[in-house]
Amino acid sequence: MKIGIDGRAAKWYRGTGIGTYTYELINFLGKNPGNFFYYVHMPSDISFPKYSNMNILKSKNYYEKNFWDEVRNPNSIDSLDISLYHVPQNGIGLPLSQKCPYIITLHDIIPCKLPKTVNPKLLNIFNRTMPTILERSNAVITVSEFSKRDIVETFNYPKNKIFVTPLASESIYKPLDKLYSKDIIKKNYGIDGPFILYVGGLGIRKNILRVIQSFELLRKGYKKNIKLVIAGTKGPLYETYKKETERLSIENEVIFPGFISMEHMPYIYNAAEIFIYPSLYEGFGLPTIEAMSCGIPVISSNITSIPEVTGDAAILINPRDTYALSNEMYNLLTNKELMIKLKNLGIKRSKQFNWKNTAYKTMESYKILCNSNK
Repeated sequence: MKIGIDGRAAKWYRGTGIGTYTYELINFLGKNPGNFFYYVHMPSDISFPKYSNMNILKSKNYYEKNFWDEVRNPNSIDSLDISLYHVPQNGIGLPLSQKCPYIITLHDIIPCKLPKTVNPKLLNIFNRTMPTILERSNAVITVSEFSKRDIVETFNYPKNKIFVTPLASESIYKPLDKLYSKDIIKKNYGIDGPFILYVGGLGIRKNILRVIQSFELLRKGYKKNIKLVIAGTKGPLYETYKKETERLSIENEVIFPGFISMEHMPYIYNAAEIFIYPSLYEGFGLPTIEAMSCGIPVISSNITSIPEVTGDAAILINPRDTYALSNEMYNLLTNKELMIKLKNLGIKRSKQFNWKNTAYKTMESYKILCNSNK
């Protein structure tokens, strides 16, 4: 069977959950062909492995960012006689014409659940286009049972047409020498000494203000030297966060290094003492698995998809309770046995998520959908 895939998000969103998912899924579909041959649209400047069961169709520059218009390059699949077309980036770029079944990956429905945390322009686009995208999709892939329930409840989409394929961390995330990792981070970002780490977006949903406030509470009881590193692209809320550190007189203890390159991501995880991720909503929460893969103890949220992903391998708290987060950071930093226990549990838990399994589950969804449309 011939499968078409819109793989452009592998380049556009590299370093994000959607970008990692798109890149790794296509990579492992190539490594594990089954009975499929893939036609994959990629940006012209991306470097990607070659596979005998895959033809990479390079997009021309003019079309690479026309995401919200009718996408002409994917429409070229009409001449390929494919059995199925897959759009991994929430259905964005789904061709207007349809000569085969469509399957999309819808990672989450944050705009529906937390509309105030979403850019108004993007919120308007989501609300206007997502019902139509789902109506035109023959099936949906999502990344957690939690997201599946959300999609069913919000859009009344048939649950038997939703397939769950969990994410995984990339192979670069693994335990590394801590001193060497600290040296790399010090040389490249000027971060010295022990630190608590947050990695991810800096939007409202990520709960950064409470992260800062919890750290200030921690410092009142924890007398050892420790800093807070909030890593991620500095967006429009950066000044708000910076002013909060100044208000709390901890501006010298809270570091905003900005975007961390993929090359350095494994090192910043391994250099950290603990990783905190008290997000208010996640469709999966990939950074928790990345940190666990590196053997770093994790404190995260007890809501949305996070408990499903972390299992018993992390400390889970109410993300709206700053005292709970502060107390658990203190308990973890002062309990070496607990640190070691969570390190081992985290590594073991992270191994349950792998891209080979994601690829196989995806191929199974392809097979079911193709057979049902014969």
